Amino acid sequence: MSQTAATEAPPAGALPAHDDVRDDAREGTGGTDAAPAARPVRKPRLFARNAVSFVVLWALMIAVPFVAPNFYVVSLVNLFLIYVILIASLNLVIGFCGQISLGHAGFFGLGAYASGILSAKFGLTPWLGLPAAALAGGLGAFVIGLPALRLHGHYLAMATLGFNAILVVLFNELIPLTGGPNGLLGIEPFALGPIALDTDETVFWLVWIVSLVVMIAIANLVDSRMGRSLRAIGGSERGAASLGIDTYRTKLATFAIAGAMAGIAGSLYAHVNLYVSPETFSVFPSIMLLVMVALGGTGRLWGPIFGAAVFIAVPQVLLDFADLELLLFGLAMLIVLIGFPAGIAGLADGWRRWLK
Repeated sequence: MSQTAATEAPPAGALPAHDDVRDDAREGTGGTDAAPAARPVRKPRLFARNAVSFVVLWALMIAVPFVAPNFYVVSLVNLFLIYVILIASLNLVIGFCGQISLGHAGFFGLGAYASGILSAKFGLTPWLGLPAAALAGGLGAFVIGLPALRLHGHYLAMATLGFNAILVVLFNELIPLTGGPNGLLGIEPFALGPIALDTDETVFWLVWIVSLVVMIAIANLVDSRMGRSLRAIGGSERGAASLGIDTYRTKLATFAIAGAMAGIAGSLYAHVNLYVSPETFSVFPSIMLLVMVALGGTGRLWGPIFGAAVFIAVPQVLLDFADLELLLFGLAMLIVLIGFPAGIAGLADGWRRWLK
């Protein structure tokens, strides 16, 4: 008998339904008695729609280096795109797969330090540091995921939090490699032959391309067979297992992929800023990343874009209230999360349906 992904509402306590992907989660996941030729062909509607939308948005951002009033605005856009990658990778784990991770800043740090150390200590080109950072982040996620992903709920959250805390200690103590609390200096910028990408305007194009490729890759992953499996796990892990999905391997693969993407973001961060320090990758940033996922819209492909925009823009708006910045920022987050539990992307979806 053929099996199909469940379409009823998830049980209480499960993550919110993914409205932007639910319509495409209907391909069989088990065995079938029908001939292979009789299986319906799934139209790649979800991937095509989101990929085109991402390309359009990123195309609009091409104007940034030309219309920005100063280099500081361009630097903020660069940081925004790096955090889009980082938050989108965490959204894969939390939003789609339903696994709570409080150690994502650690994978970000592994990528940043791996790429930075290869450049500053060994004189290697950042173009080698970029894949090395992806390997470091992915391998770190795989290693911690092997035991941690057998846990659930707050036990998993605490395990990943502990891993992040251990990494911060290592970043501080391995002074010959990491520079310790003072940070790692001497990181070289990316370069194209004799042209160094050492200004915000020139490095923008690299960050622009990499972030677009990552977002399209995530859209493709979510619309793939593996993507439907991880969304099934996010809805109900027991239900997914009953459909024959290997939940542990799917979670581990998702965790490793997300870690590799976080590592890529870390490499970009290191070679854009030419400096990294342990506090950037501590436990508090991991918690803030979790908040940004929820704020943007858990389990929504556009959520990380909204989350990263808030993460970068709100502190700039509150510059005149430096003493109250953290309080006002937290209050604003609380209001949005309580008033709009589906996040900003969910609110945007609601407006779109209302306009139709």
